[in-house]
Amino acid sequence: MKKILMLVSLLTLVIGSYTVYAESTKTTKPAETLTAKKVDVDTKESSVTDKRFIKEEEVKLLARLVHAEAKGEPYEGKVAVAEVVLNRVEHKQFPDTVKAVIYQRNAFQPVQNGAINKPASEEAVKAVEDALENENKIDCLYFYNPETATSQWIFTRDVVKTIGKHAFAI
Repeated sequence: MKKILMLVSLLTLVIGSYTVYAESTKTTKPAETLTAKKVDVDTKESSVTDKRFIKEEEVKLLARLVHAEAKGEPYEGKVAVAEVVLNRVEHKQFPDTVKAVIYQRNAFQPVQNGAINKPASEEAVKAVEDALENENKIDCLYFYNPETATSQWIFTRDVVKTIGKHAFAI
């Protein structure tokens, strides 16, 4: 049995490695020349929060966070909440993805109380889209409602802007 198996294996190797050479034909047709098309490429360095680098899943997650955090706030406040998350993604002190920033321990109350699992409003989705395209983002890493905040640490942050009931700070 071993001899038959060895013979079959040897024949398979020999037949499988047999190379077939195709007969070449000469053509009298002249060779075509290739032409290069010059294209200017914008070499602008893209940031991590460039819309092209954020997954659709993360855009939806961010919209749900904006909806939960800024419900009842003016539109400008919703955009600013999204910008805070995007600023954190860019900052070395925070995680590198939208999802990791949002789910960072104790970072956002809607994650803790489950409100992030509710669908986002159309206005929250639009606010996220505007935040992703806005080149003049609010330069803040934190936001809070001074009337409901319980952490004394957050009050040590320098408030840059107040929109609606939220204070935006660095």
